[in-house]
Amino acid sequence: AGSEPPDAGRLASLARLARRVEPALVSEHLAWSTWQGAYFPDLLPFPRTHEALATIARNIDIVQNALGRSIAIENPSHYLRLEGHTWDEVDFLTELVRRTGCQLLLDVNNVAVSAHNLGSAPEDYLDRFPAHAVAEVHLAGHSQDPALGDALWIDSHDAAVAPAVWALYQRLIARTGPKPTLIERDGNVPAFAELLQEQELAAAVLYGQKTDSMHETEVLA
Repeated sequence: AGSEPPDAGRLASLARLARRVEPALVSEHLAWSTWQGAYFPDLLPFPRTHEALATIARNIDIVQNALGRSIAIENPSHYLRLEGHTWDEVDFLTELVRRTGCQLLLDVNNVAVSAHNLGSAPEDYLDRFPAHAVAEVHLAGHSQDPALGDALWIDSHDAAVAPAVWALYQRLIARTGPKPTLIERDGNVPAFAELLQEQELAAAVLYGQKTDSMHETEVLA
């Protein structure tokens, strides 16, 4: 996202790709990632102001009209307390849904990481999140910053899903009911059996199944 409308050429290419592969969902993070035609390989924060809300809603409308479908906006992870906010993040996302009809992709690990780094309550964030708009859920592992240690968590996708994140996931699904869930793992990939164990834990939360892995985490006991 950026202050300018989406690039017409890139958007046309995305529309062609979406027609070709017919994905279940097209999503983008709630972040600042482009400026004057340049695209940044990161998800940069921005002040959640009335102007930003109007700009992002406009851009979502442009993308949805071009694709002929609703898209999902994902909550990002935060690593510093940015000044100048007019809107709380949950209220900001809720208003985007109201204005554009978009859906939301809720990354539970991002909620945990952001709450830890900013000193807020992840449970409050989840309890106020617009459950009706959640189209997909993401889970992932996080790590500590090499220099700052536990003072700063990083959404690194290179570790197992933490027990605290499983607990938040269970809290979320109790509100929303079963939602398509993706477990992200980009580094330090373990043996397939360990990945399958996490899938079984997610299924246990989603559908109340009993699995061989359930005794290994207190949140599912």
